[in-house]
Amino acid sequence: MAKITYVEHSGKEHVVDVANGLTVMEGARDNGIPGIEADCGGACACSTCHVYIDDAWVEKLPAKDGMEEDMLDFAYEPDAVKSRLTCQIKVTDALEGLRVQMPEKQI
Repeated sequence: MAKITYVEHSGKEHVVDVANGLTVMEGARDNGIPGIEADCGGACACSTCHVYIDDAWVEKLPAKDGMEEDMLDFAYEPDAVKSRLTCQIKVTDALEGLRVQMPEKQI
């Protein structure tokens, strides 16, 4: 289990425990975190679970695959370094303390 901080665009923080094996998107969905819509349910077929990864975590996460890179092209104001789709990040104990910032909106 990992404690993950989801930061709304407004700055409001939500700190939740997310079980190992779930994705960061599922952690947000299961805890009613606003700002992550997850329209495709985690199939990497949309960009509505887009977040910006905190600078301290960018290099600690597994690399994006080609499908995630392609979907990020459709995200609202993607950042080449910090943008990720939360449906593609599996939770493990190694993610303890992860911070993600939601964009102004999801498209």
